[in-house]
This record gives sequence, C-alpha cells and structure tokens, in this order.
Amino acid sequence: MATEGSTPMKPLDFIQRCVRERRIFWTYHVNMRMKDRAINRAMILAPVESFEIIEAYPDDKYLPSYLVHTQHSGTAIHVLFATDIEHGNVRVVTAYRPSPEEWNPDMKTRKKP
Repeated sequence: MATEGSTPMKPLDFIQRCVRERRIFWTYHVNMRMKDRAINRAMILAPVESFEIIEAYPDDKYLPSYLVHTQHSGTAIHVLFATDIEHGNVRVVTAYRPSPEEWNPDMKTRKKP
C-alpha cells in the first residue's frame, strides 16, 4: 500500500476518478478563496473531462500536488489538487482564474520573468 506523500502513477487519472466519485476534501482555505473569487464547486467539478495538469509538485509539503487547468463557460480556471493515495481522495487546496499578467495566452504556461 502507498504511504502518505506517494505520487500517483497516473496523476490525472487519479484526480479525475476522485472528482467523478466525489472523493474530495475542500480545505478551509479554498472555501474562503472560492467565495472571494466567485468560483463555485460546480465550476470545478463539471469540467472534469477537460482537466489538464500544467504543473506538478511531487515533493509538496504534505502530499504531492498538481495544478490543473480547466475551463468553465469559456473561462480558464486553475485548481491545485493534493493527492492522497493512501486514503483514495484528493484535496482541493486552491482555485483561481489565472491572470493574463502571469500566464501566457493559453493560460497553461507561466510567463517568463
């Protein structure tokens, strides 16, 4: 069995499966941020098939995490998912609309400083 902090073999598949099966924990942080940013849970859950990992943080502090790009009603949204293989779930750490000042027009790659 995998231990906490283990990286999923296929992270996108793991994230999508957890979202489809609603094996999701919403952190206090993301709940507050989503309210401030006018992002609701449906905007994250509905476009599960269009998820695309754009950055990976396999050595993140507590659990491996992945920045996912998706679209809702034509608007780009980024969601940071932490993957908990041992308990078979994901944690939504944060969600936001990417800024054109920080991201290239595809909203999938960061601009170089």
